[in-house]
Amino acid sequence: MVDTVEAQVDGGKATAGPPLGPALGPKGVNINDVIAAINEKTKAFAGMKVPVKILIDNNKKFEIKVGTPPMSALIKGELGLASGSSNPRTTKVGNLTIEQAKKIAEMKQYDLLGATLKAKVLEVAGNCVCVGVTIDGKDPKVFQKDVKAGNYDSAF
Repeated sequence: MVDTVEAQVDGGKATAGPPLGPALGPKGVNINDVIAAINEKTKAFAGMKVPVKILIDNNKKFEIKVGTPPMSALIKGELGLASGSSNPRTTKVGNLTIEQAKKIAEMKQYDLLGATLKAKVLEVAGNCVCVGVTIDGKDPKVFQKDVKAGNYDSAF
């Protein structure tokens, strides 16, 4: 039998306090080891809430599965934005560099459908449309056309 504990933690800053400590205590695992492992796996998401799932087997061994925040949260976090644009068609609130878009694609790599980094960056660009963010100074839809035309092949 496997016990499961699910929680939302601050990336890289989980503590033995609530919600993890009280949930893990009765399971008999070393809480400090679990917290250390969670913090190691979530440090790339510093400043964001991250969903984690801790699977505990009968021998008190544990496995941690880390979810990823929504893409819009990663985009806003990368740019230091509190929120996206209230009117993304006309008002742009930030600009991602190609490097930042690649970083976000790598963070979400297991949740994206694209087979290559280039395809995953196109997915990031699609999310930029809704947030009101440009990429490389261009409207995300124009950026996507340029990427598909091969104008950015050297970046991948």
